[in-house]
Amino acid sequence: MAGRVAGKVALVTGGASGLGLATAKLLSGEGAKVVITDVQKDKGPKAAAEIGGGAVFLEHDVTSESRWKEVVDETMKRFGKLNVLVNSAGIAWPDGSIETVTLADFKRMMSVNCEGTFLGCQNAIRVMKGNGQPCSIVNISSVAGLVSGWQMAAYSPSKGAVRLLTKSVALHCARAGYDIRCNSVHPAFIDTPMVQQGIAEDKDPEKARKRLLRMVPMGKIGEPNDIGYMILYLASDESKFTTGAEMVVDGGCTAM
Repeated sequence: MAGRVAGKVALVTGGASGLGLATAKLLSGEGAKVVITDVQKDKGPKAAAEIGGGAVFLEHDVTSESRWKEVVDETMKRFGKLNVLVNSAGIAWPDGSIETVTLADFKRMMSVNCEGTFLGCQNAIRVMKGNGQPCSIVNISSVAGLVSGWQMAAYSPSKGAVRLLTKSVALHCARAGYDIRCNSVHPAFIDTPMVQQGIAEDKDPEKARKRLLRMVPMGKIGEPNDIGYMILYLASDESKFTTGAEMVVDGGCTAM
């Protein structure tokens, strides 16, 4: 079905690479006007050109409250509305066990993954609530926001917080009578620069890759579009009765 998000305006953070870029391409291909943001100012303009359809790149640190306001206001200035926010920007390293992870690293993880998502939701609702059209916020959590591991003392809490923040936002919007849905997506291991970096930095990258594959019942690492298509569904009006949900796309990891 073509044009699943035709006429919508979407803002995708972390859109210069990985899941954000894959999602932005799908949204644009299905008719949305797309704004991508990222701290990767060297990659951003090229990514926007790759997306096509008049996609716009804005440099954006999601931990900055003032920059969030500027980015959303600039989107409104260019396109007159905002229908979809995808909070995709995130970090996974450095991390470690409760005995090895530093407080500074823990705070950084929470700042990008959780506070950045909080600020995105807050600023999106500010302009979405009065536009008279169905709107959707999609927050990227992780399977690590549902289950954890011994070396995830920072990443898991940050992604678990995104999961419950999503539910609070969804309930608030429903109670307030806003036509704004909010859902979280929980990927497992996806072939993105973030996962590739984790494998490459292991002392034995080949063993690390095989270890990841053993953890996935389907026996493979996911592709960015595996997540992108779930986000596309949540961004579209096809999911008009879905809010506060956690959509797991993990090759069976959490079924064990």
